[in-house]
Amino acid sequence: MLALGLGESAIYSIVQLAYRLTDVTPLADQTTTLNPSRSDREVFDLIYQVLGIGFSIVPVLLVCFLLWQNARPHLGRLGLDGTRVGRDVGHGILLVLAIGIPGLALYVGGRMLGLFVAVDPGGLDAHWWTVPILLLSAARASIMEEFVVLGYLFFRLRQLGWGMWPIIIATSVLRASYHLYQGPGAFIGNLAMGLLFGWLFARGGRLLPFLVAHFLIDAAAFVGYPLVAPLLP
Repeated sequence: MLALGLGESAIYSIVQLAYRLTDVTPLADQTTTLNPSRSDREVFDLIYQVLGIGFSIVPVLLVCFLLWQNARPHLGRLGLDGTRVGRDVGHGILLVLAIGIPGLALYVGGRMLGLFVAVDPGGLDAHWWTVPILLLSAARASIMEEFVVLGYLFFRLRQLGWGMWPIIIATSVLRASYHLYQGPGAFIGNLAMGLLFGWLFARGGRLLPFLVAHFLIDAAAFVGYPLVAPLLP
């Protein structure tokens, strides 16, 4: 499961961090782009973007297959039972407030200390489809990460006899590892986010709040960044 997506990303991120740290350019002067253009021809850029998003969801389909139950709710093991949707969405919005503002402060502080590379969340050129693709990219990140890290790994590691806190710590380290390409500060921030998400998911067992929170955080970053970037020092 991990070799299909997030585990692979974690390995590449570790190697990329080693590359960045050994480069002649200081880490603080380096840049990474999260949603780059994939072609200088608009129609092919759009095709590549859609294909990339689509294929990255395949591990999520595998999670659904492995955790599917014949009786309703089919994904009840993830707390996706169609009940309490409004309450779950509200909890997700509260998580955005709890994580988004401290996360922004961590990024700004980390940039000043040289612990983050400069992150451009919305690197696409301006087309009619740019905002929809960025929103789909935010949804992709939310669905892929939370279904695998919180959904599948929590269930599978419990089956293997792991305790709650070893699961929370292990999944948080994984979450932090595949963000290392952004610098050591990203590891710290995502580790903290993973510990909070893991603890709350272990208590409530409902995945939807974390899907909502993750999507809103990324959507605000991907779509909002081009609007505020000219105002930033």
